[in-house]
Amino acid sequence: MLIYPDKYLNNVKEITIDFLKDNNIKALILDVDNTLINFDKELLDGTDLWCENLKKEGIKFFILSNTNKKEKVEKVSKELDIPFINFAKKPLKNNFIKVQNILEIKDSKEIAVVGDQIFTDVLGARFSNMYSILTKPIDDRDIFMTKVKRPLENLVVKRYLKKNGGK
Repeated sequence: MLIYPDKYLNNVKEITIDFLKDNNIKALILDVDNTLINFDKELLDGTDLWCENLKKEGIKFFILSNTNKKEKVEKVSKELDIPFINFAKKPLKNNFIKVQNILEIKDSKEIAVVGDQIFTDVLGARFSNMYSILTKPIDDRDIFMTKVKRPLENLVVKRYLKKNGGK
C-alpha cells in the first residue's frame, strides 16, 4: 500500500549497517523534527555516535526538513556534520531528487528516507521511488499541523502492524 512504510522502527538508531547492506541502501535522507530532535530541540541521545559509525561504513547522509526554521535544522546539521535542505515541501519529490543528485546515487532505491510522518516522509519516499523507514516520534509533543495528522497516521501504523505481525 502506498502509505505503508517499507520498514517501521522505534528510532533511527535501530538502523544498522547490516540492515542497510541487506537492503542495498547507500544513503539516508533524514527528517529532523521528532526523528532526530524532540520538541525542545534536543538531539536523540546517541544519534551522533550512530551517525558517525554509519559514515565510517560509507553511508551517505542528508537532512531534508519541512521546517522553515533554518537555524534549527542548521544546528542539527552542524552537530551531525550532514548537509541539509529546510522548507523542503515534502512529500513533493523535487527536493528528494535534488538530494539524490547531490549524493551522486544513480539508483533511487539505494536511498532510504527516514522520518516520523507518513504523509511527508513515507509518501515523499514513495513518490521518489526510494525506500521508506518510518520511525516512532521521539516526543509526544508536536506542532499544530502535525497534531492534526497524527490520529490518522496512528490508524495507518496500527493497520500496518496488524498486517505485518506487529513488525
